[in-house]
Amino acid sequence: MTEMPTRRQVLTLSALLAPTLNGPAWAQDDKACALVFVHGKWGNTQYVGFFTRRLEPYCKVRVAEAPWSLRRGYDAPYSRALDDMAAEVKALRDQGYRRVLVGGHSFGANAAMAYMARVGDADGVVAVAPGHSPAMMYARGIGKDAVDKARQLVQAGQGSETLTMEDLNQGQRKSVRMSAEVLWSYFDPEGLGHMPASAAAFKKPVPLLWVVGTADPIYRGGEEFAFRRAPPHPASQYLVYSGGHGDFEQTAEPVLAWLKALP
Repeated sequence: MTEMPTRRQVLTLSALLAPTLNGPAWAQDDKACALVFVHGKWGNTQYVGFFTRRLEPYCKVRVAEAPWSLRRGYDAPYSRALDDMAAEVKALRDQGYRRVLVGGHSFGANAAMAYMARVGDADGVVAVAPGHSPAMMYARGIGKDAVDKARQLVQAGQGSETLTMEDLNQGQRKSVRMSAEVLWSYFDPEGLGHMPASAAAFKKPVPLLWVVGTADPIYRGGEEFAFRRAPPHPASQYLVYSGGHGDFEQTAEPVLAWLKALP
């Protein structure tokens, strides 16, 4: 695997809180940056509101409710969520924004990675506390029977049949119901939700900011889990903060600093 540039190193939170910014004066340029940001599993747009508002002075942020929200409950396949993101990206470009990135928290970060693999027209990825690991769930047997059944039904052209499965979100489990087609789109262990494969399939090299807490389960995978699988880019950074999956709000300022410092 290609080695990362030396500037693509693991950075602590404190190292980014007071960076030297050599980028453009975005404060005077309201069309320099836009970000399509997606919330996490069983969440909603309000859950990431504080975080995204901290970025707004320098980067226009659009947050939409995803199919995996608590209210929607997987009412559309993963591909539809990515199509919705593509429409948001296009709308921002049509408005004149010159740099349009995709990002998200937890499952939303997973979606941003999948977006670059399937659509690939964004100018960067902000993956904050990435989550949703269908391969890990499958290996542990969580929802495995339902995933196997969904695969069979989709292959047999019966993807509209409804299934029930056990979903996992940061140690919490709950029963969810959806069509076999939708279930397979999210929980195929090698599908769109598999972040290592998504990173390796980015359609072009773009700046990737991977933000993870030391108490987050995915932290144990290190840079090699997905970050280093993405095409190398000199502006990519791996940011580690002290805390768990839900403590991501403390990283708003470092994320903003990274956005402002992009070349």
